[in-house]
Order: sequence, then structure tokens, then C-alpha cells
Amino acid sequence: MFAAGWLCVGLGIFGIIMPGMPGTVFLILAAWLFSRSSPRFEAWLLGHPRLGPSVRAWRANGAVPRWAQFVATGSMMASFGILVMLGLSLPVLGMIGVTFIAVSAYLLTRPTA
Repeated sequence: MFAAGWLCVGLGIFGIIMPGMPGTVFLILAAWLFSRSSPRFEAWLLGHPRLGPSVRAWRANGAVPRWAQFVATGSMMASFGILVMLGLSLPVLGMIGVTFIAVSAYLLTRPTA
């Protein structure tokens, strides 16, 4: 779990830098993994000035920043458009579309941080 926590921290930082990739989700997962493997690194992540606030907001009340809700939803829409242009089959597009809609609905109904 410890190594997986660091992998998620790396993916989270990459996601913060890279448009279209979720960073906060990986940081939340990293905090959960660290809570079971290394309380020291869990405290480090929660106390980090750049990485910690979104994880703390999620833990406190399931809050997601409004900008993150819109960026995630917009990224899913753009990704779906690219998949349509690539010519994926309708059943595959349907499964992906339903998943994106469900994730977007969940995100957009979370409290804002």
C-alpha cells in the first residue's frame, strides 16, 4: 500500500500539471493508502500547502472545487468527442458515454470547496 500511495501521489501531481487528467482523485486515493500504511506520509500529504487542501476538503464533507467539477466534466466531454471522431463502435461509445455521464453527475452534485 505504501508504494501504491507514492504512485498515486506521482499520478496526482502529473494530473495537476497535465490537462485532462484528474489529479485530485489520485491524491485522495494516496491519502487513503497512506492512512493504512504510513500515518507519517498521510500527515505530510494532508499538510502539504498545494496538495493537501483538496484532500482535506474531500475528507471533511465530500467537497470538490467548482473549477475541478467543470474541468473534469469538460475533459470527459472532449474525450468523448475524440472517441467519436476515432470511430469507436456504438456499443463501446455507449458504455463510455454512460460512465462519463454517471461520473459527471456524481461530481456536479458534490458540495463545492
